[in-house]
Amino acid sequence: MIAIKSFGITGVSGYIVDVEVDIAKGLPGYTLVGLPDNAVKEGKERVKSSIVNCDYKFPIGNVVINLAPASAKKEGAIYDLPIAVGILANTRVITKPLNDWAFIGELSLNGELRRVNGVLPALMTAVEHKIKNVIIPVDNYHEASFVSDINVYTARNLADVVNYFSGDMLESAPLEKVQPTNFETLLADAVYPCDMKYVRGQFVAKRALEIAAAGGHNIILIGPPGSGKTMLAKCFQTILPPMTFAESMETTKIHSCAGLLDAEHGIVLTRPFRCPHHTASTVSLAGGGKYARPGEISLAHNGVLFLDEMPEYNRGCLELLRQPLENHNIVISRASMTAEYPASFVLVASMNPCPCGYHGSRIKRCHCTQSKIQNYMGKISGPLLDRIDLHIEVDQVTYDDLTNDKLAEDSATIRQRVTKARAVQNHRFANTAIHSNATMDTAMTKKYCVLNAEGEKLLKSAFENLNLSARAYTRILKVARTIADLAGSEQILPEHLSEAISYRTLDRFNRGANE
Repeated sequence: MIAIKSFGITGVSGYIVDVEVDIAKGLPGYTLVGLPDNAVKEGKERVKSSIVNCDYKFPIGNVVINLAPASAKKEGAIYDLPIAVGILANTRVITKPLNDWAFIGELSLNGELRRVNGVLPALMTAVEHKIKNVIIPVDNYHEASFVSDINVYTARNLADVVNYFSGDMLESAPLEKVQPTNFETLLADAVYPCDMKYVRGQFVAKRALEIAAAGGHNIILIGPPGSGKTMLAKCFQTILPPMTFAESMETTKIHSCAGLLDAEHGIVLTRPFRCPHHTASTVSLAGGGKYARPGEISLAHNGVLFLDEMPEYNRGCLELLRQPLENHNIVISRASMTAEYPASFVLVASMNPCPCGYHGSRIKRCHCTQSKIQNYMGKISGPLLDRIDLHIEVDQVTYDDLTNDKLAEDSATIRQRVTKARAVQNHRFANTAIHSNATMDTAMTKKYCVLNAEGEKLLKSAFENLNLSARAYTRILKVARTIADLAGSEQILPEHLSEAISYRTLDRFNRGANE
């Protein structure tokens, strides 16, 4: 019996899988146990054809393969290579010891190795368990180049692997060792799809987006069709601070498991921008399915989740956002497994002020009744609105704004101010799991959001007049803290607090609707 090391993935975390192969005398057979899914079971034909087409003999006898631990569900075609290596080691085609090696790879019928998902979390698991060497498909080279403290080799086909371990290097090229890639160099070359300098007018909205980026605050843009809400949201990604290596690796693990990783770079360099359609299901947003795949809110981790025309989304989809907005993760429970995915993102939403879209517009007249407007606004629940820090009114752009050839401030300049404010927060929350003002807990809010007498009076007046909830009260304090950080002020001044209160548009609307 031969045991070959490989890996399994649960959520975005890997674990060691021992591929145990035993060949007994008797009638030819092939038995696979250890909770394999259909992709693993169908590997029988791929493995057999690969061995034969690479001019090796498939053993005659009863081949029994166990994927341990047997209690964990195994999925995907990543076990093709370790199973083939285990069979050939049993038949003495492979003679070198394999104790310090692990294998990942899907085989084609002619023995070629194909790219697989989840290589990054698998390699990080190998580092944790002190596995010295891992062989992966050559198409996963770039993804593996960001993992240190381990020897990773790439192979193009099964023959390369077998010849390497049988000592016959004449028939194939040696395995290529993965060389480390400089993350900072790649980050400097990152390209964004748009820029704030092309956004005409909308100075209030751009100021609010800068505050949201500086403090990691959720924001909703309210305005008529064609006012630039979607363009503003797309440009928001470009003013967020650059990703750190740790953030990039966290995000890359999720995209690797979902099969969405760019093979050219092998890592996520810019903060994700996910924009699910309003017809999206709760499963596509939260994640799940038969084997609990990551959803849109997890794919937006360390980036932006944009909900365009938020009231048009299914009520259940909107309400499921409440847990990740508070806890920054989401737990997916299914009959076969339970998986936890990180989900720390900035929510950027947009909506019209009424069904026709022109309520309060200075350009076009609204024809909606008050009851229709209230029903439309009521599609977003109060608890969800409480979790959105900034409510911003966006009016239509004038002709003079559109024809003005002077470019506005570019994203790079705004990003510098945002990054400077984030540096202040990183220093403030050093040695904690908190990295932005928006994620401060109650104790931190009380410690770092101290108001003077004038500020207390101002906030009390707003709390009573706008009928604010306790959560809205806390959100205002956090936004005011961010405004003070952008201004370089250690204290929250009344003008910082006043600006934060002015960004609670929907609280003022709800107050007017209730009177």
